[in-house]
Amino acid sequence: MIKKIFSFIVDLTKITVLALLIVIPIRYFIFQPFMVRGASMEPNYHQSDYLIVDELTYRLRDPARGEVVVFNYPQNPSQRFIKRIIGLPGETISLDEKGEIKITNSQGNPVAFSPDWDYLGSKGYNQLTIQDIKLGQDQYFVMGDNHPASFDSRKWGPLPRDFIIGRVIFNFSITNVFAFSFN
Repeated sequence: MIKKIFSFIVDLTKITVLALLIVIPIRYFIFQPFMVRGASMEPNYHQSDYLIVDELTYRLRDPARGEVVVFNYPQNPSQRFIKRIIGLPGETISLDEKGEIKITNSQGNPVAFSPDWDYLGSKGYNQLTIQDIKLGQDQYFVMGDNHPASFDSRKWGPLPRDFIIGRVIFNFSITNVFAFSFN
């Protein structure tokens, strides 16, 4: 009887150690959970939505325009934000009073940009007029989808690449228990 209990404890310990050896690296180096706080990304991501963030992709390639990223806020790295990438390194961004975003590349040529993306709302789009923000080699311009409620690059400037944690790949919406989406 004692032998069976001891064998059970040894097997349980092996399974636990093996599970930890698999789960911990995945959790800390590949995927990370994130919970949305605030309304800056509505209507696509809502307060208390549960997201899975892919930390591996940006080790293999650079972030792309339109991707939703989670990052450490540059002015207080202990805070994490979620925003959408609008401008890429080397580009110049300007926003006019009508809310139109203009992007030019390093040669001064306009960049194809679709201001009618589904997630870009037009009402109250731009509370600020920004002209000619030149992004450095490793800087991105990010904005929330809900522009009037978003505290983003329009207010605090470009996002350094080193602050990006990863891209959102999965969304579990608490507001609608049956809503799942993969990005």
